[in-house]
Amino acid sequence: MKIRISWVLGAALAFLLLSAPASADPPPGYYDPAAGLTGSLLQEALHDIIDNHTNISYDAIWLAFFTTDDRANTLVWDMYSDIPDSTPPYEYTLGDDQNQGGSASGEGESYNREHSWPKSWFNDASPMNTDLFHIVPTDTYVNSQRGNEPYGEVSSPTWTSLNGSRLGPCSYPGYSGTAFEPIDGYKGDFARNYFYMSTRYLGEDEDWPGSAMAEGAVLTPWAEEMLIGWHLSDPVSVKETDRNDAVYAIQYNRNPFIDHPEYVLMVYDPTSVEGGEFQAAQAALYQNVPNPFSGMTTIGLLLPEASVINIRIYDISGKLVNTVVENSQLTEGYHEVTWNGRTSSGEPAAAGIYFCRLSTPEGTITLRMLKIGDGGN
Repeated sequence: MKIRISWVLGAALAFLLLSAPASADPPPGYYDPAAGLTGSLLQEALHDIIDNHTNISYDAIWLAFFTTDDRANTLVWDMYSDIPDSTPPYEYTLGDDQNQGGSASGEGESYNREHSWPKSWFNDASPMNTDLFHIVPTDTYVNSQRGNEPYGEVSSPTWTSLNGSRLGPCSYPGYSGTAFEPIDGYKGDFARNYFYMSTRYLGEDEDWPGSAMAEGAVLTPWAEEMLIGWHLSDPVSVKETDRNDAVYAIQYNRNPFIDHPEYVLMVYDPTSVEGGEFQAAQAALYQNVPNPFSGMTTIGLLLPEASVINIRIYDISGKLVNTVVENSQLTEGYHEVTWNGRTSSGEPAAAGIYFCRLSTPEGTITLRMLKIGDGGN
């Protein structure tokens, strides 16, 4: 059922916007109580900072989406159907295409309210059931396919959405049940949603049934490790910082892992923190941008120390396509390299799945990339 926004909802939305704080950043001193802390002490301090947020009604979530998840021309920013830097298979208009409880027979019919941390994991209780930091607009059918399955990595999907999200047996070590894998371009968004939930409701989860990903609000070891990887490979985007500001204007609390991405490792891997600053314990390979891509794409890497590295591109069959960096000495720190989307012979690589492999003296790291055209090359 598609609902058009009424003048009453429009007036309420106008009031919401006019009454929202003007600041787009944390208030001065917002994170001061967390200064100098790591590990559980940092997480407890962050909990106290973001606790007791303003709780909205379930119906008000529809209105909130007009500022938290809006794209140009009042389009819905749906992470289950969008393809960053490319044309999504379908799009929704805020208000016009919302589904208030009905089902869908397929993708592209309507959008609804997705609890990315499923509400059955916390007994659909308040205030978790309306906390905007984990509630996002998604296609109704994809939402139903995901159900309350945990997030995971799926190498042999039983179902794939039109934007490439996958459902099937989890291939990430530690869990082998059914899981839902969002596309690479939004994995960091969902990871930081989960770090928020674990921190916001720290010690407030006594009656939560939990799930394969969490005991109450506490992430299980396999989920924590996987989500840290997602966080590192898909850094904070402008979309997330804008959404953080928009939610703050409604709930008056923030996601600290968006404002301070370094807090993730400072909480969950404090041994990699020295003197309050993150020190890379091992090399890291960051998701290429854009992904999917059609022409050139940029790949980020982080080296804990100066190293001789190689970066090679392979196709899905394992055949070497191109060598982007060969036996180059790079300094410690963050670097970016570009692949022009071509083979070693200079021909445009065909559309499809590719693997970027970073090799250092300590080992190799691989990430998956999707090429959707030749970019006019």
